[in-house]
Formats: sequence, C-alpha cells, structure tokens
Amino acid sequence: MLRTRLLLLAMLISTTAARAQAPDSVFLEELTWTELRDLVKSGKTTIIVPIGGTEQNGPHMALGKHNRRVHLLSEKIARVLGNALVAPVIAYVPEGGVNPPTEHMRFPGTITVTDDVFEKVLESSARSFKLAGFRDIVFLGDHGGYQRDEKGVATRLDREWAATGVHAHAIEEYYRASEAEFSRLLESRGYGEEEVGTHAGLADTSLMLAVDPRLVRANRLQPGDGVHGDPRRSNPQLGQLGVDLIVTRTVDTIKKAVTRQ
Repeated sequence: MLRTRLLLLAMLISTTAARAQAPDSVFLEELTWTELRDLVKSGKTTIIVPIGGTEQNGPHMALGKHNRRVHLLSEKIARVLGNALVAPVIAYVPEGGVNPPTEHMRFPGTITVTDDVFEKVLESSARSFKLAGFRDIVFLGDHGGYQRDEKGVATRLDREWAATGVHAHAIEEYYRASEAEFSRLLESRGYGEEEVGTHAGLADTSLMLAVDPRLVRANRLQPGDGVHGDPRRSNPQLGQLGVDLIVTRTVDTIKKAVTRQ
C-alpha cells in the first residue's frame, strides 16, 4: 500500500513539474507572461516581429499568403538562432489607396492602412518589446510595399535607444532573399523570368506550397487577373529551395546585425 502511494505521489509530482515547464514554442502569443519573463531572463532576448499583409494573390492563392508565410518562416529562423522568440504577425499594412482604389485594393479582400498608421503600429510594438526586456527587436517584412517604412522606424528607434543597449533592426535581406535571390535561383535552373514572376507566379506559389499548401488552390494554377507570372509549374520542391535560402540569409544577417552593435 505504501509503495503504491509513493508511486502515485511521484507520478503527481512529475505531472505537475511537466505542466510547469514552458511549452516548446517560440511564439510569444502561446506563452504566459511568467513563461515569457523567464525565457527573456534565460537569454532569449531577440524578438522577431513578422510583418505580412492581407491582399489578393490571384485566383489560386489565399489572401493571407504573406501572413502565413512570414509566421512559419519566422519560426524556423527563431529556432535556428536559438535566442529568439516570435511576435504575433502584423497583418494590416499599406496596400494602396481606397478612393479611388489602387494597387491590390482593386480586388476584394485586400486590407490597407496608411503609412503613418503602419509606422505607429511598428513603433508601439517595438516599445512594448523593449519594456518586456528584449534587447534586439527585429522587423521581418514579407511584402515589398512597406520596406522603406520598416527601415525608417528601425533607424529612428535605434538612434533614440543608442545609450540603452537596445536595438531595432529592419532585416531587408529577408525580403531580398524571397524575391530577387530566389527568382535568380529559379532562373538559373531554366525557368524563365516571365514564368517566375513577381506576384503569385511560379516563385511565390512554390514558396506557399512548401510552407502551407492549404492556401493554394491546385485546380486554379494558371495566369490570371492579379497574377504576375505563371504558377502552373509551381511545386513544393522548388519552394523548399526558397525556404532554405530565406532562412539561411536571414539568420546570417541577424547574427551580423547583433554582433555589430
């Protein structure tokens, strides 16, 4: 009887201890505030701020492409870095004018905010992370339209915080790798520039197939309104080349940015 009670007590203690441990997650929104506090104290002092965008991506790819992609790639980047966590994705970004509708705003479902509002969101988020104890605040933008805004906010904050030891970084290499470098890689393998495209074409769609194929409608892979490129030969194997390239380039750039401080 005593042995059974001791065994049950040991199991209870073990279960309680397991529950007390933080989950194996790099996502801030999946942690409690005490778990986050302890992780920061243990050395996870880099926070990645993923920036997406909600916009049309042709008839074959979901409106949340940028949000889902930057979410999943940020997780990979954070795990390779080892000292980083990932903030919630910023999904509302500048996408064009409303009256009259311009750029992607010509298509239903695209959501836009003005540049000044977007910059305020980035700035307020960064100040919140600084208050939480993070030392390096890293902006990763998956969309080309706001790269200048992202860089401007990081530069201003970094200048303001110069004496505090806290730094803000706009890692533009993330976007360059996903756009220019990945496109060149595909072209070096025999795919034409027009097929590779710049929006919802071969490159863009292959990346999505590699990270989350649920957002791609396989029966609609064809050139069309809102598509710049040709997605018909898109496949996850090509997309994985892009994933590996983006993660490697971004991790290297973040490490260099942090050590230059």
